[in-house]
Amino acid sequence: MNNSEKSTVTEFVLLGFSGGQEMQIFLFSLFFGAYIFTMMGNGTIVCAVRWDQRLHTPMYILLGNFAFLEIWYITSTVPSMLASILSETKTISFAGCFLQFYFFTSLAATETYLLCVMAYDRYLAICRPLHYPTIMTLRLCYLLLFLCWVFGFLSYSVSTVQLSQLSFCGPNIIDHFMCDMDPLMSLSCAPAPITEIVFYILSSLNIILTLLYILGSYALLLTAVLKVPSAAGRQKAFSTCGSHLTVVCLFFGALLAMYVSPTSENPAELQKIITLFYSVVTPFLNPLIYTLRNKEMKAALKKVL
Repeated sequence: MNNSEKSTVTEFVLLGFSGGQEMQIFLFSLFFGAYIFTMMGNGTIVCAVRWDQRLHTPMYILLGNFAFLEIWYITSTVPSMLASILSETKTISFAGCFLQFYFFTSLAATETYLLCVMAYDRYLAICRPLHYPTIMTLRLCYLLLFLCWVFGFLSYSVSTVQLSQLSFCGPNIIDHFMCDMDPLMSLSCAPAPITEIVFYILSSLNIILTLLYILGSYALLLTAVLKVPSAAGRQKAFSTCGSHLTVVCLFFGALLAMYVSPTSENPAELQKIITLFYSVVTPFLNPLIYTLRNKEMKAALKKVL
């Protein structure tokens, strides 16, 4: 099939969420408010880590980078979703659709890797405190961050190219608020099992392996914490790691439901809600989770504000 036959569809229609005009206004206000709060909350964390010298340690540098990632992660979907709610046509260009898919999946992959590095940092700090300053140097911290971003953006590059090369010559209506694998595959004129299998194997391996690594790190960490003789020491260790583990449960729980368990048979509205949870709700909650449980971060935020 030549390129002219493959590119008969020049744009897609994102249906978004169903409902009348009043519901659309409510959804716009809700998502706009969540987006502004997420941008401000995570942006404040980035500024606090950048400007407060006391936070120039690996743990807070990782947290600042995580907040920076969340800003771009939510920006990959919510602005286009807000524009679609206001638009009568609700269209997105062919190139724009696949760019959104690429950035969204790449940023999600980067987040899984970054959460692994954060778990490794906490493991070293609590299980090997005497060796922590010599192992987790700023140089190693920045190297790990660099690798997270590089591998994150390489992870789904092949899948994105494969998906964009499929033939889209029929309906162009996507019953979703963003461009994702299942809705796009359902619009392809010809079945492409290899493209779909490659994507879901890659997603499953990425999600399951990183989750197992994080859970393994916390199992070792929990064992070490329970051996701490002082109750105050145990409480401090749990407080330090509790926020990170909360984010891991929220983020990976939704990813497992969406990309590891079969979702093609799920109703479209359920798929939208699951996607909304890990693409909007998790970045929205992260500033609250990290700041409410961390005295140093709260002090730094007060200084910034």
